[in-house]
Amino acid sequence: MTQDILLSCRGLEAGYGASQVLFGLDFDIAAGEVVGLLGRNGMGKSTTIKSLIGGLRLRGGTVRFGGKDIHGLPADAIARLGVAIVPEGRQCFPNLTVREHLVAFADKRNGQRDAWTLERIYGLFPRLKERAHHLGNQLSGGEQQMLAIGRALSTNPRLLILDEATEGLAPVIRAEIWHCLERLKADGQTTLVVDKYVEKLVQLADRHLILERGCIAWRGSSAELDANRAVWTRYLGV
Repeated sequence: MTQDILLSCRGLEAGYGASQVLFGLDFDIAAGEVVGLLGRNGMGKSTTIKSLIGGLRLRGGTVRFGGKDIHGLPADAIARLGVAIVPEGRQCFPNLTVREHLVAFADKRNGQRDAWTLERIYGLFPRLKERAHHLGNQLSGGEQQMLAIGRALSTNPRLLILDEATEGLAPVIRAEIWHCLERLKADGQTTLVVDKYVEKLVQLADRHLILERGCIAWRGSSAELDANRAVWTRYLGV
């Protein structure tokens, strides 16, 4: 890995109450990489994301972002450092318009040359411009997903995390979201993606981590994962 390391996790341990979910995860994400986080339901993907964004206090280990130890920082402080999430379930505000969603969270804190302005987001998702004055609860599921991605991009994140961004969408909308992610990759956006559509992820991501019972059971490139369908059957099959 020749790029600068943006996110580095060592010995990540987390859980809920008396139940431990993550057991010593070690992984890095380099600047400009797209990494897939895979595994069956209940294997620790959501807990890993919560641990990265400050939604769950670690029981052990360290998380460094941009060279800074972010262990113990509140979620808003981590967001200000440049971590943005597109959450499962979209979580759009029903009483805000599309434009208000995109303006309310806008921040050029990271000084990119090609910052994500309102017009640039509209260029990525023309449908959002058409629906600019519609409320969040007046949008279709696909439009809400576009809005959730646009809202995250409006913060100009250094790391974008997508949690099941294509779940429950019609195939044509799902294809549009994947095309959007391909454009973001071409722009050099560092991204961590959780998604069950492994066939699409191996076309998009550079590398993958597969979780099994809170541990990293497999890691490798998209080419390696695509060539080893036994891994799919063992760790990803239902």
